[in-house]
Amino acid sequence: MSGKQNHRSLPRGRALVIGIGNEYRGDDAIGLVVARRLSESSSGEFTVIEHDGDGAALMEAWQGADMVIAVDAVYSDGEPGTVYRWDAGSQTLQGEAFRGSTHAFSLAEAVELSRTLHQLPPSFVIYGIEGCNFQAGAGVSAEVVTAVPDVVDRILLEMRGLAHRR
Repeated sequence: MSGKQNHRSLPRGRALVIGIGNEYRGDDAIGLVVARRLSESSSGEFTVIEHDGDGAALMEAWQGADMVIAVDAVYSDGEPGTVYRWDAGSQTLQGEAFRGSTHAFSLAEAVELSRTLHQLPPSFVIYGIEGCNFQAGAGVSAEVVTAVPDVVDRILLEMRGLAHRR
């Protein structure tokens, strides 16, 4: 989807992967890279979209989904390329890891507002990939790109596991 987000609601029972990022801010584009790789690997069992990360638009994008996996760059002073997994359905997110966000209303804040409004999808997982360079015009760092195959494999396993439970 070339950086544009889809604002339509999904039919109930749908699984959604949201790759979040800005391809013009270095490692912030890693969510988009994962989404593009998943689009190539998915056989239609779930929907994959690319998103710029605006919190209000994210809340609209996941409306109606039963399972959401979001992928975003994080900046927590960890080792670049480190993969983190949060079960947002059962644990509160701390916004500090998402401080590299280009929006004042971040993914973590959108999740927590959705939780407060009782609008959080029943299953919500976030994969964060530690970034190190968020400079305008920079490409994704080599050490961050190395995390992509692992994250793609993990998401495919989670999504295919969901399909078997239905």
